[in-house]
Amino acid sequence: MDERSHAIDAVASYFGVLSEPTRIRIMHSICEEEKTVSQIVDEIGASQTNVSRHLGIMHRSGVLERRKDGNQVYYRTADPAMVDLCRSVCKRISERMDEKMPLRRELLKLMPEAASRRKQRAP
Repeated sequence: MDERSHAIDAVASYFGVLSEPTRIRIMHSICEEEKTVSQIVDEIGASQTNVSRHLGIMHRSGVLERRKDGNQVYYRTADPAMVDLCRSVCKRISERMDEKMPLRRELLKLMPEAASRRKQRAP
């Protein structure tokens, strides 16, 4: 495999992190502030096992960071480009929709603006 093929595989892998709806829900949940696994589970309505599996995938890919505090594990975004990518896609899809469609409003709310996103960098 040549260098170009390796680069293309790396790009496909990066985009693949968001190929699962649960991972997009997780990104939405923590794009502004870090949260515990329990908080993420409660917010997105998935099982803890499922959320933990996806968090592991996202952490290994470098999209998320985690820290442990006692029994709690906190996750936050590690890659602002991934949040920006999600936001851009949501915005692009919403631009194609009629302004009166409820889905359009939900897409625009899905990824809050970057200005408030950096609150999550707590020690």
